[in-house]
Amino acid sequence: MGKIIVHEFSSLDAIVEAPSWTFEYGFTDKMTAAMGALTGSASRILLGRVTHEMFEPAWSVRTVEDDPGAPFFNDTTKYVVSSTMTDPTWRNTEVIGRYDAEALRKLKESTDGDLFVSGSITLVRGMLADGLVDELHLFVYPLALGSGLRLFPDGGPQTKLALLSSDTFENGVLHLVYGPA
Repeated sequence: MGKIIVHEFSSLDAIVEAPSWTFEYGFTDKMTAAMGALTGSASRILLGRVTHEMFEPAWSVRTVEDDPGAPFFNDTTKYVVSSTMTDPTWRNTEVIGRYDAEALRKLKESTDGDLFVSGSITLVRGMLADGLVDELHLFVYPLALGSGLRLFPDGGPQTKLALLSSDTFENGVLHLVYGPA
């Protein structure tokens, strides 16, 4: 049985929506190593429909020469939580249906290695509320955006977490790793 490991790019004010604002900070060697460690322990990818639809055109055409992460995203089995997607076109993709905490628990229990989740805010919110996230990796950028989709919405449930580790990258980005409290 593996763990569910979530990765998010976040602003200081917890905006996680469409993180194109991260580009101006670059991606340092230490960030690349941190992402490599996250994906290196994963044997499967778990995504929400929207993130899958955003990732497919970006990753499906990349090769290892373009990005060292391309083989992971293209060759690894991807499970998509969606009640509307029926015919995925990105290879190695399986639609598992609507959000169902028990089905995700069973998927986690039957997976050798970890399940890697990136983006997929609606899915992540549900998994956090249901206690399914084993590690939450936040890459926090040194800016406040003021508006946008937040990881923890106003009026959402209280979520207690324990800081497992932290690191600071040379571009000012923090890597904060949380687990269940």
